[in-house]
Amino acid sequence: MAFRALRRMPLPTTASLRAPAQQRMFHATPRAFIKIGEAIPDLEVLHEDSPGNKVSLAKELAAVHRGVIVGVPAAFSGACSQKHVPSYIQHPKLKDAGPVFVVSVNDAFVMKAWADQLDPTHDSGIRFLADPAGEFTKALDLGFDAPAIFGDTRAKRYAIVVEEGKVKSLHVEPDNTGTSVSMAEQVLA
Repeated sequence: MAFRALRRMPLPTTASLRAPAQQRMFHATPRAFIKIGEAIPDLEVLHEDSPGNKVSLAKELAAVHRGVIVGVPAAFSGACSQKHVPSYIQHPKLKDAGPVFVVSVNDAFVMKAWADQLDPTHDSGIRFLADPAGEFTKALDLGFDAPAIFGDTRAKRYAIVVEEGKVKSLHVEPDNTGTSVSMAEQVLA
């Protein structure tokens, strides 16, 4: 009797066998994050150079007319180190952008070492901030889960132009880690 019931069950199709894998794709996350016109969250959860130096980007950016926040998935990763952050360090309009902050879900020591490697003389003026628990990233709703690659939740690759403490423009990579919309050429142009 049980055998007859099994014989009548439909066999799985090739598409239904692939469906679970498609749902677990590395770059599959919904688009829901901070919006244009919203204020930058006032949180003192970012660290500069050491865990004792806490920074609130809301306060930093309220003191200036304009600034840029550049979010990266990981310090020392390929695209971040070779392409994304250097596009800002080397951009001719960097000085016109106001203060530029690079934020990553890493610890302060890693971010300091990365800053020293990418900009050894610190001539660019770019500040590298650690978001060790990912709290700033969560407040912006710009995180994505990447345990297989980065070990935990990381920041999507993004750039936010801030004017008067509010989001003026938002450049979030559609696949979370690419470099098509958040490079300096698109953001500072």
